[in-house]
Amino acid sequence: MLGGALLRLVVVGLITLSGLWVVSSDDVVVEEVLAGGNVAGRVVRIGDTVRKPVTGATPAVTALLRYLDAAGFAGAPRAFGLDGCGRQVLEYIPGRIAVAPMTDAGLRRVGRLIRDFHDLVADFRPPVDARWDVVIPPDGTDLICHHDLAPWNLVIDGDRWVFVDWDGAGPGSRLWDLAYAAHGFAALRDGGDPDVDGARLRAIADGYDLDERQRAELPELIEAHTRGMFELLRDGARTGTQPWARLYAGGHADHWGPAADYVERHVSVFRAALVA
Repeated sequence: MLGGALLRLVVVGLITLSGLWVVSSDDVVVEEVLAGGNVAGRVVRIGDTVRKPVTGATPAVTALLRYLDAAGFAGAPRAFGLDGCGRQVLEYIPGRIAVAPMTDAGLRRVGRLIRDFHDLVADFRPPVDARWDVVIPPDGTDLICHHDLAPWNLVIDGDRWVFVDWDGAGPGSRLWDLAYAAHGFAALRDGGDPDVDGARLRAIADGYDLDERQRAELPELIEAHTRGMFELLRDGARTGTQPWARLYAGGHADHWGPAADYVERHVSVFRAALVA
């Protein structure tokens, strides 16, 4: 056992797959099963890499991550292709998971990091056959977004802050992506203090450098995206669609529904804090 993780020995062989690099080795390696994810299948660490199951979106996500790496964006893991077991190989990011709520300085840095990502990805041209796995319909499709920017997906490694879990990336809009991030990083929840939360939203918006129109629009998009997450869980429970049915049974909807109601009740307070 290593840090409570399950270890096993495997041999990584060589495969080829058009459009994706292949990582190969004849050495016996140790796999450390990584815990914490709610959506992806079995994820393991091998040395300085993470191995994840391939999905239909993996080629497009790999192209996105390679583009960001080539552009010098340090806020995403590098993508190395596939290993001999047919798994996606990504850079392992050591460090700690972010905890919300953050300080105002931390919230401004998050806003700036998301802005840097959006500005860079605006020039990204996905492969013509790109397939994405966007589970909540966005308000627009003007650029490729992460769609799960949240504290549980931000790893802080010294001065490097890295967003992980890009499996759900795909078409969206700047404000739609930022609205989801605002929910998590401002720790919006039922029973919160709208004045305190408004100040946190202001810090994120300042870091992103939103203009006045964007600031006025953001609160309603926070409510819409938060409610969209609740509806995804609720509908998954009704249809039996995984992993949403499992997450609904685990109580996740108990947060998202009331949180959406909370944001809806205080849209005017949040808008005033953002545009003041």
